[in-house]
Amino acid sequence: MKLFNTKRRTHFITSVLSASLLSIALTGCSSSEDNTPPISLTLLHINDHHSRLDEESTTLQLPNAAGATKFVAMPMGGFARVAAAMSEEASKSTNVIKLHAGDALTGDLYFTQSEGEADAAVMNTVCFDAMTFGNHEFDTGDAGLSKFIGFLNKDPQKCQTPLLSSNVSTSNTSPIAGKFQPYTTVTREGQKIGIVGVTIANKTKNASRPDVTTLFSDEVISTQKAIDQLVSEGVNKIIVVSHVGYEFDITKLAPKLKGVDVVVGGDSHSLLGPDSLKTFGLTPEGAYPTRLTDLNGQPVCVVQAWQYSYVVGKLKVDFDSKGNVSACNGAPMVLVGDTFKEGNTATTATTVVTATDAEAYKKALNDSGVFRLTTPLAATVTALKPFSDAKVALGSVLVGKSSDNLCLRRVPGIGSKSDTTRSKLGDICNKDPDVIARGGNIQQLVAQAYLLQGQTFGGADIALQNAGGVRIDIAAGDISVGKVYELLPFKNVLVRVSMTGQQVKDTVEEGIDSMLGNNGGTGSGAYPYTAGLRFDVDITKAKGARATNFEIQSNGQWISFDTSKTYKVITNDFVSGGGDNYLTLKGLDKGLKENTFLDYADSFLQYVKKNTPLTKPALSTYSTKTYRE
Repeated sequence: MKLFNTKRRTHFITSVLSASLLSIALTGCSSSEDNTPPISLTLLHINDHHSRLDEESTTLQLPNAAGATKFVAMPMGGFARVAAAMSEEASKSTNVIKLHAGDALTGDLYFTQSEGEADAAVMNTVCFDAMTFGNHEFDTGDAGLSKFIGFLNKDPQKCQTPLLSSNVSTSNTSPIAGKFQPYTTVTREGQKIGIVGVTIANKTKNASRPDVTTLFSDEVISTQKAIDQLVSEGVNKIIVVSHVGYEFDITKLAPKLKGVDVVVGGDSHSLLGPDSLKTFGLTPEGAYPTRLTDLNGQPVCVVQAWQYSYVVGKLKVDFDSKGNVSACNGAPMVLVGDTFKEGNTATTATTVVTATDAEAYKKALNDSGVFRLTTPLAATVTALKPFSDAKVALGSVLVGKSSDNLCLRRVPGIGSKSDTTRSKLGDICNKDPDVIARGGNIQQLVAQAYLLQGQTFGGADIALQNAGGVRIDIAAGDISVGKVYELLPFKNVLVRVSMTGQQVKDTVEEGIDSMLGNNGGTGSGAYPYTAGLRFDVDITKAKGARATNFEIQSNGQWISFDTSKTYKVITNDFVSGGGDNYLTLKGLDKGLKENTFLDYADSFLQYVKKNTPLTKPALSTYSTKTYRE
């Protein structure tokens, strides 16, 4: 019987609570179930596409026909390539299971305009076997998530995608009550395969907007409970679809569970793959698959598929007759097109290549075993067209320009918290000494835009923006409506809060502490950027002593900050509600908070119009004066 194979026996016996139940289980055993035929599965998976449905461009280092290495620009990603790759790979593979590891939503004007309908439309051209909730699925509350689920499963005759999370529970009145499960099963060659979902807990509670009655339990305990239930039902091949991050997957999830075979991950936007990716200019975080063992010492294979519709992961998993993993092999398929431009540097890849060099570049990509030349699927292009037409109409409207590259950097410095991989401008930003010293200049400009908007409508002394709420760099050149809403893609408004100086100081300390991951902290996205206020930061100190030498701007001059004085602070409603573990703000009386009903992205839009062309902030205006790590 499956549930008593070598891998599960110890775990099952420890989970049985009565001898009578054990007796019943033993009575039902048969040698045929103990030795099911070996089976091979093919897992096709994505994660964190974040409403990024259009193709983008990437620049890789490739050898031309003469053997010289060139920087070559080409199309990359786009959900129509995801759908094409999944369709084509499924047609030549056995026992395919298609999985989405969460964060389908938020990050592009598609979501701002359609609230997930565009994402659902293209996802239904794939028809996933299961999807777990990511934290961003909760960005517009349970009601917004319910709307997305409705879009995704509106036509049961065509496609139904089970939504999974073993550690999410809701009240009976939640709009998503009854619309998701802890796990599901699929059948391949007559054998059941269990699929368990799990969602990152603290980050979702503190960095998104679930309803207050929606609860998030411990990820490992909840996942194990779901695995136990599947095992008790005779399922001995179990995939966990996790949205908790690669580091969590390999250190806290896979090694701490009993009975897990594969972890298909998301959240950390991790590119996994061979070291050979470095020769093309990409840096993998680990191997694909990453091979580990569970708490019982049995093999577990961990995978993830980068981000933004760039990659489809393909993993082949072989199971023996006992349901144990005997082998797992695969690769991330980085989806690219075959139109090339080249140059001598990554920023000058503008020259159309010769046919001979184009063939050399195709050969290098094909020989890599990682890059996949993929033609977009026509059905997905058609499904997306009404949404893309609407996006183009609005998003293409120009509102200004920037004279400088405005760099995305969540945290100053060069340590692990600085999140340099999020910048799409590469070394232009990553090696900028001002960015290293003081953090992202685009985050700083957003904070300054809030302050100006707050001063224009009702008054403000200080503005506060969490680093993670700003999502992209702004390259030098034209700035469109679409670019602004890609920069600030959430549905936030500005809130004016009356706070004492001490409460402001405590809030800055909380942002730094949350960035460090302490006390349920949410990570780098919590780092505080302020306008009208500046301070020194030393993260080697204890909480309460990390931010010092506060100064506030008054009549164009920087003066000493008064902790006993009351200030008007303008911030987004996510932060004012305690998001990213800003608990001082969360605890303030509602009477101290005034909703301005000013759209936060529109606030930056107005700033661009009034201050075009944008330039880097003056060094004296940065909130982080110095940063020690």
